[in-house]
Amino acid sequence: MSIEAEMQESMGYTPIQRMCHSAAHVMAEAVQEMFPGAKFAIGPAIEDGFYYDFDLPRSLTPEDLPEIEKRMARIVKGKYPFLRDRWPREKALEYFQQKGQVYKVELIEHLPDAEVGIYQQHNFLDLCRGPHVENTGQIGPFKLMRVAGAYWRGDEFRPMLQRIYGTAWFNQEELDQYLWRLEEAQKRDHRKLGKELELFHFDPLAPGMPYWLPRGLKLLVELINFWRVEHEKRGYQEFAAPLLNDRKLWEVSGHMGHYQDNMFLISGSEGIAYGVKPMNCPNAITVYNLKTRSYRDLPLRLSDVDVLHRQERSGTLHGLLRVQKFQQDDAHIFVTEEQLEDEFANILGIADLFYRIFDLKYTLRLGTRPASYVGDLETWEKAEAILRRILDKHRGPGNYLVLEGDGAFYGPKIDILMEDVLGRSWQMGTIQLDYQEPRRFNCSYIDKDGAQKTPIIIHRVIYGSLERFIGILIEHTAGAFPLWLAPVQAMVIPIADRHQDYAYQVLAKLKEAGIRAEVDTRGERMNAKIRDAQLQKIPYMLVVGDKEAAAEAVSVRLRTNVDLKSMPLTQFIERAGNIIKARSMEL
Repeated sequence: MSIEAEMQESMGYTPIQRMCHSAAHVMAEAVQEMFPGAKFAIGPAIEDGFYYDFDLPRSLTPEDLPEIEKRMARIVKGKYPFLRDRWPREKALEYFQQKGQVYKVELIEHLPDAEVGIYQQHNFLDLCRGPHVENTGQIGPFKLMRVAGAYWRGDEFRPMLQRIYGTAWFNQEELDQYLWRLEEAQKRDHRKLGKELELFHFDPLAPGMPYWLPRGLKLLVELINFWRVEHEKRGYQEFAAPLLNDRKLWEVSGHMGHYQDNMFLISGSEGIAYGVKPMNCPNAITVYNLKTRSYRDLPLRLSDVDVLHRQERSGTLHGLLRVQKFQQDDAHIFVTEEQLEDEFANILGIADLFYRIFDLKYTLRLGTRPASYVGDLETWEKAEAILRRILDKHRGPGNYLVLEGDGAFYGPKIDILMEDVLGRSWQMGTIQLDYQEPRRFNCSYIDKDGAQKTPIIIHRVIYGSLERFIGILIEHTAGAFPLWLAPVQAMVIPIADRHQDYAYQVLAKLKEAGIRAEVDTRGERMNAKIRDAQLQKIPYMLVVGDKEAAAEAVSVRLRTNVDLKSMPLTQFIERAGNIIKARSMEL
């Protein structure tokens, strides 16, 4: 969204956004007191707070924030009214030009109206459409969070401004809860835990392309194995396709026209131009078109987890959550129109299974026709009506979200929005209804009356990007994965060197039973080994000494520090095996 659009959209502020927007103006006044020559850009409300961009005579430091907060508190205490006015564009231009406010002047020059909004509180006057609270005293507890750099209008060739982020809430309890969530999120940051747990590595020579380390790869493989088992039960057929395709394939699919900026393009020998695969749809269609299909073949469920590459701006890359190389648990289902509702019901059932097993809550969101789309309007309206009917039936009218214009360029979609343990929402899986691509690729099947017809394609992922899903799962669980998914499920800890032989006997029996385990033979004290295993989030620590060796037993300690005492090794294996088989969240 452009800066002008942000200002225009501000009339839709909720009460909390209105208060945060007002806090941004109070912060700007406090900055003006400290730096009388400051130049002001914009100061909108954002999710969970606000910011304001400044052009200042010196760089701000974190030590400046308490002084700004102190001045803000005095302005809030003064209960100064927010006074609204409308000025002719010429008057506003003259005023801000005289004040040297070059960024305000540029904003006014791009606004189409003959009049512009002006707000003033106490000693600060600003270009603003509003709205605001009635007076500064209505601003609740606030805190300034950090200083960052921000290019004017997001353009790296324009001036670098200083942005101060803040947050404001209706009461102290809400502010304290928000600050706790932030602190907890930092502890759970998947980039930090991924390094500590030796799951993945990002290298500057492969930006946004994770290296899966041995433990992380076990996690990835287990997720894929679970996906494979459950989808084979439901009639999905897995295939694999090339990483590169001649750009002609992407031209037919429409990706060259609608997605080219996000594709890696390379030149091959003999002048052939290739596109590195950003998604799987055209290859699934290629497999479908290999032979003549009958209505008896439908639904045909083709699935794959191939590696994909999408070119992202370097500033948008964020650990596993935004990458350039990733895998999706993809599927493309070829159906007749009569099969649509049953197939969507099956897919929603799979989604419920996958999210419930990780103790994840989720909601559904309908995305409608975007501004740039392929196909005819009548087909789009028909597809959207089908998805609304399916959502009304399975979730109930009003029990799902709608985001206008958020569909794929070839069809409307249902997105799966996952909520994590901190209450954050993430867009994960998606189910897309596509009438357009089968037409573009001349897909067909022979119907029961002998006529040739065009199938419909349902594009769907449940995990979504496996990299992103793992990143969010790390943060959701704080790295303490359920037993069935943990890269190392048990750490065998010999009390002394003489117990190592028995420790390796235990290890052999655990591996024979399919339990992933290791032995800690370092020359550390037992308690240190237990603590280190707990820090590695390993579900079980199996301590073995003279008594355990004599009784063919293990002393079981959980990563939660609960002591299950000594039990026969066979009993432990049965216990752990049942939990793994059930894919339980318990230990």
